[in-house]
Order: sequence, then structure tokens, then C-alpha cells
Amino acid sequence: MAAEPEQTAEQFRGQARLPHFATPRRYDLRLTPDLAACAFAGSVSVSLGVTAPTRFLVLNAAELDVAPAGVSFAPQGSDQVLQPLEVTNVSEDEILIIRFSEVLPLGEGTLTIAFQGTLNDKMHGFYRSVYELNGEKKNMAVTQFEPADARRCFPCWDEPAFKAVFKITLEVPSETIALSNMPATEEKINGPTKIVYFQESPIMSTYLVAVIVGIFDYVEDFTTDGTRVRVYTQVGKSAQGKFALEVALKTLVLFKEYFAVPYPLPKMDMIAIPDFAAGAMENYGLVTYRETALLFDEKHSAAANKQRVAVVVAHELAHQWFGNLVTMEWWTHLWLNEGFATWVSYLAADQFFPEWNVWTQFLEESTTGFKLDALAGSHPIEVDINHVDEIDEIFDAISYRKGASVIRMLQSYLGAEVFQKSLAAYIKRFAYSNAKTEDLWAALEEGSGEPVRTLMHSWTKQQGYPVVSVKVKDGKVQLEQTQFLSSGSTGDGQWVVPVTLCCCAYSRQEKFLFHGKQEDFDLSGLGLTECQKKCSFWIKLNVNQTSFYRVSYDDELASRLRYAIETNKLSAADRYGVLDDAYALCMAGKQKLVSLLQLISVYKDETEYTVLAQVITTSLHIAEMMAVAAPEELVNLKKFLIDFLEPFALKLGWDAKSSEGHLNALLRGTLLTALAELGHETTINEAVRRFNVFLEDRETPLLPPDVRKAAYVALMQTVSKSNKTGYESLLKIYRETDLSQEKVRVLGSLASSPDPDVVREALDFILSPEVRNQDAIFLLRGVSSGAHEVAWQWLKDNWDYILGAYSGTLLTYFVNITVSPLATDEHGDEAEEFFKSRTKPNIARTVKQSIERVRINAQWVKNIKAEADLGSVLEKLAHKH
Repeated sequence: MAAEPEQTAEQFRGQARLPHFATPRRYDLRLTPDLAACAFAGSVSVSLGVTAPTRFLVLNAAELDVAPAGVSFAPQGSDQVLQPLEVTNVSEDEILIIRFSEVLPLGEGTLTIAFQGTLNDKMHGFYRSVYELNGEKKNMAVTQFEPADARRCFPCWDEPAFKAVFKITLEVPSETIALSNMPATEEKINGPTKIVYFQESPIMSTYLVAVIVGIFDYVEDFTTDGTRVRVYTQVGKSAQGKFALEVALKTLVLFKEYFAVPYPLPKMDMIAIPDFAAGAMENYGLVTYRETALLFDEKHSAAANKQRVAVVVAHELAHQWFGNLVTMEWWTHLWLNEGFATWVSYLAADQFFPEWNVWTQFLEESTTGFKLDALAGSHPIEVDINHVDEIDEIFDAISYRKGASVIRMLQSYLGAEVFQKSLAAYIKRFAYSNAKTEDLWAALEEGSGEPVRTLMHSWTKQQGYPVVSVKVKDGKVQLEQTQFLSSGSTGDGQWVVPVTLCCCAYSRQEKFLFHGKQEDFDLSGLGLTECQKKCSFWIKLNVNQTSFYRVSYDDELASRLRYAIETNKLSAADRYGVLDDAYALCMAGKQKLVSLLQLISVYKDETEYTVLAQVITTSLHIAEMMAVAAPEELVNLKKFLIDFLEPFALKLGWDAKSSEGHLNALLRGTLLTALAELGHETTINEAVRRFNVFLEDRETPLLPPDVRKAAYVALMQTVSKSNKTGYESLLKIYRETDLSQEKVRVLGSLASSPDPDVVREALDFILSPEVRNQDAIFLLRGVSSGAHEVAWQWLKDNWDYILGAYSGTLLTYFVNITVSPLATDEHGDEAEEFFKSRTKPNIARTVKQSIERVRINAQWVKNIKAEADLGSVLEKLAHKH
């Protein structure tokens, strides 16, 4: 028999995954953070199983100092302690290669490693966050390990499939609170420091381990079955944790019933972290949040903030089952975690707050997924990950929003009850283990008897989605599917499409699977021929927008749908869908802008927040493109849009009515902000009047939280280089508030001035120490529509600094938000040239997608220029209203 090939350290370099000849079972981890020196020391003893002959142990470590003298391996049942011949830290692969002089004995053993590291300021790994206590700045120590940063805190097998048990011990300053995934079992105080011992965890992945050290307040309560739930906040802010606590208590009980498995841990802590890169992180039993996603202030938070807290809390708690108890086998299956948690967070919010109509609002999530997935540079839901650098970029609208949308499509197709029962079976089967997408399909197929794998493969294994074109001929519906791309070109994807269709009324519905490229469906059972004879005839595909495809109607059917909207025959979700599909088709050059504008005009009696918000988003984007394509038509377009929106604003007013609901509060802010951006003088004057009172008295009822952002944006319309009073006033509010949501409202408004010099100054403010790195995105998003070139120039001028100061998802935001709105081929060429020598693996996908968006905008601009009747139609629309 041939001898085994000799192992060398070289063979472990440049690999996507760690070798499997040793598997961790248990980590005994001890950490000693030094909050003043921003450093930490630690040691870890890993009980592992050696399953194949090897002289090497290979695990992950990054940015840690590991001295060879602090590394040893003790085989179980032997007095021998093996010292390594060599310990190599391969920084580009983030691995530690430990070489021994002899082949390790098969079976159990303990690897011990001592290490040191820095409490970094990059918001990943083991990092520091700055907070204030009694007017003094202090550091807290925080962990953020997903996707692959546990290795920055301790050497470990940092892949989701290497699940193990964790026993954590912390040595911390005596006055601090130390938290981890499990409850503390003992504290030993030793003068200025104390040692805190935590209960051993159940089996879990490294990315879910969490440690936090700082000084906090908390509120607490218990679920009906006795689980202790706490919300930790900065000192003095605990009252702002009460709403999240209420939501968490109800959510844990709901999910226990929904998944038919109890919450697996003895406690649930949720904590607001001042510096936090993501929205929140589902660490097992210790969930971390941005302050804006956890805290709610009855007096100064807006309705939108309340909804955000509820949905994010539900999302993170869903992960305790879907992600933590059952974990994806590798990052290719990230969508199983994120798509599912996104979908089920809406299910929870709908249960607790039915008056929010969250399933209609969910369509905004689908639209975000649609937009990204209509790019040639998108990716399949199941995406190959070949290097750790590629993981961050897939925490995107495909994994979250498209993922959630296809789960909703499948649940809608299989039925809620079958879906729930099959999920519960899946959770039971894979508890404390790992699963792949295929495993979920198998459980759903088993529970439903439907061909789930066949149906879903086309949605998760290939990128993109179809547009289904519809015609009616001789009593039959003719359908054709092609891959939809925003560029207007045609992709070659093909899907198994679950079609739902209604004809003249929701009581006349049909559903079927559309497999082919082109098919005719006989709908005589629906009485299509008789229905067609009526003047009120209409037909709508993708009923209530439960599926992830777009629909293109021929001219006759499209005009019938416009009539159905005008006469209030369609549901809110379908009114949204008709507009969203028309907008996407127009952008792709498949429909004229004039027909989209005529469609917008029939929404004049719209009553639903989500639909009207989409009308507003669409209208503002059209205005942005028009400014490049046909600036001479902008006056008429703005007149049409202001005349269209003003009646809604007059009806709602600036002040809340005592009986009105959550959705009116959301709509008021959205409407008034849009009118301000369009330059509506009445709105701007009223906003400035109210703002001036607010500046003197922050408790005035004249400027409640729901309209503050609108007032700030309106105020910035009056700001110029020669008159910066409004800008300075907003900075004053920013500096004086300690509520993160208020700071974010100000940041989102600072760059909305029409004056490019003011925008440039606001962008420079991002880089000042006054703005936390996590919050740069809000100011970038608020850049006024005429100043995208200013922002692009600013990005180029500051690129080297930004590259050094920001990392991960935050870095991709700078590229995406700044480059994507540009709308000429010259800018596309510039961006290609600029990034040619500056693209690193962690932003490559984002750069490609952003430049593609510029090309799409540029093509749309050309299409708009070519519409000969645009001027006359706009003239009519502007004066009709």
C-alpha cells in the first residue's frame, strides 16, 4: 500500500476552509481585557478530537500575538505534553499552523494557547466602544464575531460547522458588569478586579460567542415560562429599553409555539452598544444592537423608530432558533439564517401590531431585493464563498430581502399550516447541528407532498428573476417569461413560477405553476370570456404580490388595471405591485416615462401608507433622472408632483390627530419630507417656523418626532454658503442630544441643501470625530439630488482615509451610496478608471454593481431624452392638477 503523502505547512495556505483532521468539542476560554490600555490577554484550552493522522493542527487566528512557548497539546490519558516545533501565523489566510515533531495520537486531546490582542476600534472581533458616564468618556469592551471575527479574539475553528461547547471566564475591573452568552455562576472580587465565571454553553458556533464588559443599567422581566429577559443600556437610559423588553417577552413565547421547541437558554440579554457596525447581532443569549434598533423614547422617538425596534428585536430572536440552534453549514447558506429571520420578524410584528399592516410594508423589502437582483452583477441566493474576504459582501439584499421574499412565496404556495409544521420538524431534526438549503427543502417536501426542490432550485441556485408578459387572446391567457434585467437586456434564466391570477374580482382566482418559456392557459373556468365583455374587465397576476417576479401587461390590460386602481378595485399590495413593476419596466426601457407618469396620476385618492410612500420614492427618482435628461422639463414635473402630493399633506397636516394610527404618523413624515425636497414653499416656510420654536424649546409640541426629519430637510433647503444659520442650528441639536435616533435624523438632513458647497462641508463632517463610524451612512444617504457629483468627487479625494478608517459592510456603503446615483456614461468610465487600481476582494462585488447602476441610469437618461411627447404630456399633467 502506498504511503500517505507527507504533510507540509504549504498545503494549508490559500484554502477556503479549514482541514477536518481535528475537530473542537469544548473551549475553556479566559479573557482579561484592559479597558484603559485598549488591550487584552487570554488563554484557551480546546478539547478536540484528532480523527486522522497529522503532525499539524490548523485553526483560525487573526491580529493576535501567539508565542510558540504558550502553545502545547496534551493527548488524553497520557502524561505527555507535546510542544510544537513551529507556530506559523499566516495573516493573509487568518490561520495558525502548529507543527509538531511527531504524528499526533488519534482520539481526544487538549490544545492550549496563550495569546494577546488589541481592543480595536473597527467594530469587529473584540473591540472598544466609547460611552459617557457622568460626563466622562469611558471604554466598554464588546465582541462582534459574525461572520468570521471570533479569530480576532481567540484562536479557534472559526467556521459555522465546527460547533462546540464554551466555558467562559472573564477577569474585569470590579465596578463593571461582565456579560456573556450564559448566566454568571460565580464572581470572585480581588481588589480592583474580579473574576466572573459563566455557566457552560450548549453546543454552538464560534460566530455566536459574545462577551461584553462595561457599566450599564437594565430593565428586566420574565416570560410566562420563566425565562429571564433583560435590556441593558447606558446608565440613565434604561426606561428607553422598556418597549424592546415588551416585544422580546411576547416574541420568545410566540416563537416557542411557532417552532414547537422551547427557547434553549436560561436567559436572554439584549444590549444597546454605542458603536456598532450592523443593525444588531443575534449572539446566543446576548443579543447586541445599535442604540437606534433597541431604544425607544416615548417623547422623542418617531413611529418609524418604534417599528424598527419591534422588527429588529423579532428578527434577532428568531435567530435563536433559526441560525443558533440550527446553523447553516457554510456561508453559502447564509440566506437560510437571514432570509428566514427577515420573513418571520414580519410574521411576529403582524401578530403583535396588526394595525401596522406590516405585510404590505414588507413589499418594500421585496423591492430592495428586486432592484439588486435585476443587475447582471447580482448573485444567486446560494452563493459560492471561496475566501473569508468574500463573506461580508453577501450580507446584502439578496440574502435578506430576496431570501425573505422567496420564503414568503413558498409559504404562500404551500399554505401557512403545512409550512409551519414542516419547519418545526426541520428545527427538531437539525437542533444543535448544521443544515444546508437542501435539508430545508427536504423537510418541506416531506411535510407538503409538493415538489419543493424542483420549484425552489430555480430561485436559489441561479441569480435573477423573471418578468412574466401577459396577453389575453381567444379566452386564453398567454404567458411568456424572460429574465428581467434593469439594463434592458435579456438574461437566459428560466424559473418555475407559482402564478396566481385574478380576473375582475378577488373571488375569481386561479393558481398554477408556469414551467415553460411560453404557455397558454385556458381560464374558461374563471369565466374569462364573459368577464372580458364587461367594460370593468381587468386581470392581475401575482395576486397580493406574494411571489418574486415582475409582470408586464400589454397596453390594453395595463389601461384596464389603471381603471381598476382608479375605481378602487385592487388591494393595497396589488396597487403597489402595479406601480413598482411599471417603474422597473420604464427604467429598463420597456415602457415610456409618459405612461409611468400617467399611471402615477391615478393614485390621487390613495389611502395606504406603503403605496403612497412608493409613489413618492418613484416620483423623486424620476425627478432626479429628469434633472440630467431634460432639466427644462423639471419645472412642470415638480409642479405636477407638488400638486399631486399637496392634497394629502393638507389632509394630514403637521399635527397628529388624537385618534390617528401608526401609519398616518409614518406617512406625515414621508410626505412633508418629499414636499420639502421638491421645493414646496408653503411646507418649507411652515417647517422653518416650527423649527425656530423647537430650537428654543426642545419639548415643544409644535415639532413632534414624526415630522422632525421633514422639518430639518426643509430647513436645509434655505441654507446656502452665504446663509448657514440653519446648518449651524442643526449641528447645535446634534451636539446637544444624547438620543442616537435624533442624531441620525440630523445627519440624514445635513447634506440635503441645494448648495454644493454646503453639501461638501456636510460630507467633511462625516470624517470628524463627532460622527461615529457606524453613522456615516445616514449622512451619505441624505445627499441632495443635485449633489451626487459633489459626493463622488469627495469620495475620490478622501478614499485613502476612508479605506483606512472603515471596514466590512460600512466600506461597501461608501461605494454603493456615492457611486450608484450617478447618471452619465462619463461618470461610469470615471468610476471604472478610479477603482481599477483600488478594488480589493472585500469591495469587488459592490464596485461592479455600483458601476452597473450608473450605466443603467445613463441609459434611462438617453431613453427619456428620446421621448418626443414628454414635454407636452408633462405640460398637460402639470396644469390638469
